[in-house]
Amino acid sequence: MSFYLAKTGKNNWQGKFSSFPAEIAVHGISTRWGGKSSAPFASMNLALHVGDVAETVWQNRQLFCEALGLSAEAVCTPEQVHGERIQRVTRADAGRGSREYGDAIGATDALITNEPGLPLLLCFADCTPILLLDPVHRAAGIAHGGWKGTVRRIAAKTLQAMGREFGTRPEEALAGIGPSIGPCCYEVGMEVVRQFQEAFPGCPELLQEREGGIHLDLWRANAYQLEQAGMQPGHIDRADTCTACSSEMFFSYRADHGCTGRIGAMIALR
Repeated sequence: MSFYLAKTGKNNWQGKFSSFPAEIAVHGISTRWGGKSSAPFASMNLALHVGDVAETVWQNRQLFCEALGLSAEAVCTPEQVHGERIQRVTRADAGRGSREYGDAIGATDALITNEPGLPLLLCFADCTPILLLDPVHRAAGIAHGGWKGTVRRIAAKTLQAMGREFGTRPEEALAGIGPSIGPCCYEVGMEVVRQFQEAFPGCPELLQEREGGIHLDLWRANAYQLEQAGMQPGHIDRADTCTACSSEMFFSYRADHGCTGRIGAMIALR
């Protein structure tokens, strides 16, 4: 298993997980390269809620989807609020939030579906993208793992929701944990430390002392909760790529001091 960058089209680069079978689903994680946006959103900003020109974001989404062989018109995306609400979406939800933020699925941080050809899109700038695929029952999910979602176990809850809705068995599912801020750069305060100590008492290595501060490992926290939910460790693919360290490649809220665009993570069943 591995995470790698593939070039598709002129300066359009996408991150992919080799463990996801291409005959079952198409997926990709964008970089900040190859789009139309101007600074500070240069150039492949895929978010409508950060102050970028909406028409430019739409052009970026079209470019991103075209490179994946998907329809931007069919994209389904939510209003992400760092919560734990998970929504099953169907063909009736195609296009929600694709061009207008006000039309997005409200206050939701994870989407699941078993509808072929329905692209699920979430946006990120340091938070952790978690992509889930059930190749047996042909179902997919995507979750937004910021620290608040991670401490509430949104990755595990999304997997469990796929079990209830589609019959997904954790031991058969695949996961991809995408680029996000790494433990190298993610120093957190005591409020966050206490919540993770309470939520993950069996995994103290999530919190690491570095240079006088405490750093949080979101990659390990999300992998750990998926394993606890029954997923096989060998089925969990991690990018292990820090967006803050690689802010020339990915948008990073922390590295860009809060004024930046968003990368997109997308998955669609064939």
